[in-house]
Amino acid sequence: MPRIWINGKLYDKADAKVSVYDHGLLYGDGVFEGIRVYSGKVFRLTEHLERLYESARSIWLEIPLTREQMAQAVEDTVRANNKQDGYIRLVITRGAGGLGLDPRKTADPQVIIIVDDISMYPQELYDNGLEIVTASTIRNHPNAVNPRIKSLNYLNNILAKIEAIRAGCLEAIMLNANGEVAECTGDNIFVVKNGELRTPPPNAGILDGITRAAVMELATKDGIPVREMTLTRHDIYVADEVFLTGTAAEVIAVVKVDGRAVGSGKPGKMTRQLRERFQVLVRE
Repeated sequence: MPRIWINGKLYDKADAKVSVYDHGLLYGDGVFEGIRVYSGKVFRLTEHLERLYESARSIWLEIPLTREQMAQAVEDTVRANNKQDGYIRLVITRGAGGLGLDPRKTADPQVIIIVDDISMYPQELYDNGLEIVTASTIRNHPNAVNPRIKSLNYLNNILAKIEAIRAGCLEAIMLNANGEVAECTGDNIFVVKNGELRTPPPNAGILDGITRAAVMELATKDGIPVREMTLTRHDIYVADEVFLTGTAAEVIAVVKVDGRAVGSGKPGKMTRQLRERFQVLVRE
């Protein structure tokens, strides 16, 4: 049974609790990170904590631990769970307070570290590729809730996920307010065209993914041209290859979009290459 770290103490899963008055529950007021553990080592913890603390600062939430203390807490929780390969959910809530939106009426932000297993997609989809659709639910406008904030309110993504499920798929492309491709409900998106790797830029309304950055680094090291550029659905439809990246998903090919086959309709050469390179990277 997982052991959950809450504010410096470890609890059995059944005993890990927060107040029903916590604004993280009442209003989705808080931030989080999803992080992977490979061979007992936390993957790119520094980058994840950088994004966590930036998200918190952006929503005026003071995390009651230094980054060094947080890193130690994460490592300690991984060891306490004896987890060699797994998933970390690091959550910071605003804390318990009165009913009403005012964050000044809350106290004691909750720091929660969960270490458990995660399976984003079945193995057959990693072998054969994923079918996705375009959702009608658009990505949050950057002037509403900035998509670079990894907040506890994921309803925007969940609504798009529901569209995917109702279409018989497991993932959906989300467009931004300009009708451009942003990302999927839980993953960043890449296309391969004429030997070049292309992906939407941060200002398209995406979460600047840690796995996204790792894959771009791997591609550059392999001599693959990488370009952040505006993409439309047309670019997706005519791509030679499409794949998704994410902490939970890692690297997975897309072989059909909105009923249209991508390239040969099978995972492409560059996608397979970068997936293999990523698997090597996380085991180093």
